[in-house]
Amino acid sequence: MSQLALLGGPKAITYEGTGKHDGSDVFAWPIVTKEDEDAVLEVLRNGNMSGTDVTKEFEKDYCAWSGSKYALGVHNGTAALHAAMYGCGVGRGDEVICPSITYWASCTSALSLGATVVFADIDPYTLCLDPKKIEAKITDRTKAIIVVHYLSYPADMDEIMAIAKKHNLKVIEDVSHAQGGMYKGRMLGTIGDVGAASLMSGKSFAIGEAGIIHTDNREIYERAIAFGTYERFNKANIETEYLKEGAGLPYGGFKHRMHQLSSAMGRVQIKYYDERCREINEATNYFLSLIGDLPGIGIRRCDYSTGSTMAGWYAAVAFYKPEELGGLSVTRFCQALVAEGAWAVKPGVNLALHTHPLYKNIDVFGDGRPTRIANSNHDVRELDCDLEVSEAVGARTFRLPWFKKFDKEVIEQYANAFRKVCENYKELLVDDPGNPENIGGWFFFSHTKK
Repeated sequence: MSQLALLGGPKAITYEGTGKHDGSDVFAWPIVTKEDEDAVLEVLRNGNMSGTDVTKEFEKDYCAWSGSKYALGVHNGTAALHAAMYGCGVGRGDEVICPSITYWASCTSALSLGATVVFADIDPYTLCLDPKKIEAKITDRTKAIIVVHYLSYPADMDEIMAIAKKHNLKVIEDVSHAQGGMYKGRMLGTIGDVGAASLMSGKSFAIGEAGIIHTDNREIYERAIAFGTYERFNKANIETEYLKEGAGLPYGGFKHRMHQLSSAMGRVQIKYYDERCREINEATNYFLSLIGDLPGIGIRRCDYSTGSTMAGWYAAVAFYKPEELGGLSVTRFCQALVAEGAWAVKPGVNLALHTHPLYKNIDVFGDGRPTRIANSNHDVRELDCDLEVSEAVGARTFRLPWFKKFDKEVIEQYANAFRKVCENYKELLVDDPGNPENIGGWFFFSHTKK
């Protein structure tokens, strides 16, 4: 092997990409064709950006695709999770259980509802909520469990649903990382009481800055409408009796309506999404087959034989095993890969939310005490002491390249870069500065090549 690029040698990866979103670039996403452009331009030329007719058609498409009875398009994934929480009745004094390793939007909106966020630890392999750690967090105030199918991996829904049923809790599935993924033959987001997803341009199902909730529960759906979709909140549309009295104005004072340029793009993207995910899956599995035997690397992938899938492989990661590379830090390992041309490789995942000051001592709304516990009858921050996996996960994970097309030559270039670094790791030990205190970030995943 040639000298490492980080130390002055040639790059293993020569692929530069086209930078175009027409499907010619292995990494550019989403794929935007003339069909997408025509659909968006029709809305633009009709001056119909703030209507709801195209959005309602997209919602029908989404229901047909997911198998859900009801879907509601909103302006982003954060709004979808906010509306889903309200839909499930989360309010002042309630508690929601959520993994600490996730993007902040999974649970932070609960604070504006007057609820308390209780963090539970993650499974060390799936990196999703560990069912064994949930029941210790349940109190008489617990209202819902927020399940995040983190970085495209389906959480253990059988165990989680059994716990929820036992304690009469709602289950909110955050599908923002795994749209279209399956768990034992069932689509993610359709197993719990309600699914919520971001559809922003960096996700695997990407239609612009948008989000969606879907559910089979009419009351949850109508509460979400009442919360922030004012023009659809009227007595003629609402079947839930107690909601009719306030029809006309949004209960939450929010305007969550989806922009119809996104709806129009969504109607096109949904037709090709599963097909494109199959190519992503083919490309990723081929890449993993080439690096799976390398020292220092552990593969994170669900068992497809059970009917579970990784969908679009959004922001997929691998495990890092420093003991197999002489104790080399994951930071130095990733620096070497980036130097070889693997620009998207980064150490770690999201930082653990329970360690951020917002969840420790910040008083957002002037309650005179930290917002996280402002409406709680006990200090849930004391429960953060048993999140060992969440706190240590950064040093043993790194982000993989996200292939959108099956291009054998490019994939093999990337695999050769990994092999080159793993086989020459001793050269990196000399000037290894070690890992920083925090590995990852609050907003961690870049979606385009910088």
